[in-house]
Amino acid sequence: MTAGLRQLLILAWPIVLARSAQAAIGFADAAMIAHLGEDALAATTTGALNTFGLMILPMGIVFIVQSFAAQLVGQRDLGGARRYAWYGLLLAGLTQLLALAAIPLVAAAIGQLSYTPAVQTLMISYISVRLLGIGAAVGIEALGNWYGGLGDTRLSLLANVTAMLVNIGLNWVLIYGHLGFAPMGVEGAAIASVIATWLGFAVVALVFARGYMPGVKLPAIPGAGRLRWPEFTRMLRFGLPNGLNWFLEFSAFLIFINVIFADLGTVAVAALMVVFQVNSISFMPAFGLSSAGAILVGQAIGAGKHDLVPAIVRRTAMVAASWQGLVGVIYFSLPVPIMALFAEDELQASELARLGAVLLAISAAWQLFDAAVMTLSEALRAAGDTAWVLWARVGLAWAVWLPLSFWVIHGLGGGPPAATACMVVYFAALSVAVFWRFRSGAWRHINLTGHPQLA
Repeated sequence: MTAGLRQLLILAWPIVLARSAQAAIGFADAAMIAHLGEDALAATTTGALNTFGLMILPMGIVFIVQSFAAQLVGQRDLGGARRYAWYGLLLAGLTQLLALAAIPLVAAAIGQLSYTPAVQTLMISYISVRLLGIGAAVGIEALGNWYGGLGDTRLSLLANVTAMLVNIGLNWVLIYGHLGFAPMGVEGAAIASVIATWLGFAVVALVFARGYMPGVKLPAIPGAGRLRWPEFTRMLRFGLPNGLNWFLEFSAFLIFINVIFADLGTVAVAALMVVFQVNSISFMPAFGLSSAGAILVGQAIGAGKHDLVPAIVRRTAMVAASWQGLVGVIYFSLPVPIMALFAEDELQASELARLGAVLLAISAAWQLFDAAVMTLSEALRAAGDTAWVLWARVGLAWAVWLPLSFWVIHGLGGGPPAATACMVVYFAALSVAVFWRFRSGAWRHINLTGHPQLA
């Protein structure tokens, strides 16, 4: 094993496990709620997706904290690096205040969607509770990415594993009604997620509050304690395009689910949402690998070693594509047994399992494209090239994917498989776009931190 690959994997394995723990939470929620029927399954999985859509903007912004931390470490400015952790936490606090203000608006917003009254009622209850934990979720990402930029990816793992274990345990208590609690169903799943998220945040926040920085004693860091407004606005300047990138692309995804795909019926929505939960098992490790590669990219740029970046990106893409390709083969080979885990009827009689198996097999096609997109997008983000990626993702999502999906369903009369195939087209086009941007070398000329760049 080469030194570069070993360094990547050492950084990546805690991120991979942390992202896998996040995926396991959604997977467990879907599997543990499935016995309550298709309405509950559709409300929980789609409610979780819609909740994520509300937090994705601030989460995308605080991801830039990792880029600042990595480059500032490369420039040996640890005091400046620590300040960016506080800027991420400040944004998390503001996010929670906005989430609390949004709770009274949930019912009106869900009432505009094309779901059955039963699904709407359950989804309103679920989302209203989940909004209580959005600030903690953003806080976990802020501190987890900050520590990752410093080269310590284990704290994100600790926070997310804590949240996963607490969430699954509380699901068992609150969904089913154990240990003296009454069965709470969908609302119980939401309460479990909120408590688990705050406990996960408490773990990493406590470590940060005690002043831990990898290999450094905090009192020895000059200028670490004084926050600076220009730095906060600089974080927003580079982080906002990344957040808008995630938010607008995800908004297109929500329109695809809530407006275009919802017309195909509750069973179709439930099947597709289960497919996404299953796909998250492969997506999160690949995203973790891409994030580890981005840390190395940021540190190399901060140290003025730009010529090392292409090799880091190639290495990261190779590992991520190998993983995604392997999982894609499994999905394509065994879709029915996988989907049967979420079917409440016998396998042969379950419409959910039959339709979901087809959609899962199709999803295998976008695995390799997704690996390329994640690796290259994260590398560009680490360099501060966030605005271009924003326009590429948003343009292709809104000008290609959504119109194509609408035409396939409403113009050609296509069903769920045809609509799902439109996502393959989107990821293929996006992978070509970000590859072209990286090859152009424009990222070499971006000054993220504002410090003099090393040659």
